[in-house]
Amino acid sequence: MRSSRFSFPQLAEAIIMSKKGCCNSVGECFFDYYTSKILVIRSRKVGTLNRFTQALVIAYVVGYVCVLKKGYQDTDTVLSSVTTKVKGIALTNTTELGERIWDVADYIIPPQVVRRFDEEEVQARRFKCPLTSLVPPPSWVMKMIWDCKRGFNDARGDGVQTGRCVNYNDTVKTCEVLSWCPLEKIVEPPNPPLLADAENFTVLIKNNIRYPKFNFNKRNILPNINSSYLTQCVFSRKTDPDCPIFRLKDIVEEAEEDFQTMAVHGGVMGVQIRWDCDLDMPQSWCVPRYTFRRLDNKDPENNVAPGYNFRFAKYYKDSDGTETRTLIKGYGIRFDVLVFGQAGKFNIIPTLLNIGAGLALLGLVNVICDWIVLTIMTRKHHYKEQKYTYVDDFGLVSI
Repeated sequence: MRSSRFSFPQLAEAIIMSKKGCCNSVGECFFDYYTSKILVIRSRKVGTLNRFTQALVIAYVVGYVCVLKKGYQDTDTVLSSVTTKVKGIALTNTTELGERIWDVADYIIPPQVVRRFDEEEVQARRFKCPLTSLVPPPSWVMKMIWDCKRGFNDARGDGVQTGRCVNYNDTVKTCEVLSWCPLEKIVEPPNPPLLADAENFTVLIKNNIRYPKFNFNKRNILPNINSSYLTQCVFSRKTDPDCPIFRLKDIVEEAEEDFQTMAVHGGVMGVQIRWDCDLDMPQSWCVPRYTFRRLDNKDPENNVAPGYNFRFAKYYKDSDGTETRTLIKGYGIRFDVLVFGQAGKFNIIPTLLNIGAGLALLGLVNVICDWIVLTIMTRKHHYKEQKYTYVDDFGLVSI
């Protein structure tokens, strides 16, 4: 009985032939060359889809990229410098200070406007006085004797401890410190504020900008503004939108805040100036746009250290050589001027890049339509036969 199994030589020959066939197939695929073939399909559905998709691509490239985003322009970001100058005079009459006139030399500490003062007693250097920032309750009176350490200096304290425990008042003792004495009293700011008339003060904002890529310079005091106009104008969006002088009350109101309420604890106001310039248009069209916003925290649920305040001192020396100072705690409005902007000008390189991107998207439309024709439409097998034709070196055609 003859066996149906292959002998070893036959099996080896079959394996070698199969490997040769696999290599030939891989080689044929590797050396194939694909060329495009135009197939005209007369179908209303396919034609409508093709034209509609092309219209969407053209509308995107022309309307969004070129017109809205100005894709034909090269762009540059703004470089800026800002200075401010506040003017105004206020008259106050208090029991502590008496009748007093306040001018710019009194209330301007750049870059903020002092709205309210707490003027302390005259202090002298190297005086010894009881510590006030950490006054203990009566139950701590005896313990304080052991807590006072000579030479101890707390970074957030009022001076250097001498090691002695002294009377703060008739019932409480505290540590003695070497500092400017008497120490500052911690009190709540008065309401209404001292300089309530500051709402009518004005601030002149001078802003110079430059776009270095285009060698373009401009400032917010426009060429049509002269000295006589500048001495009497006040910024108004309706009547004087180009005036660089702003009333403090108007700034705060545009930020939807109440000036007198903000003046009690102070605050931080952001003045935003935006320069968006199309340098293909006349330079007179490049003008600043102003917006105002309050920047400090005003959340009523998180009101620790509200507003804005700072301290400064005026120093004196008596005839006997004793150095003294008047410590002033001011509550003010700080102005942060923020300048943004971008300029654009025609350049052939971004224009060609965006045109090339648009042509690539139009080519993608054909790919989408081919996929729909060859996979979804009812006559897809017929379209495949017409779409793909295989030709070898001998001119034989197989479909």
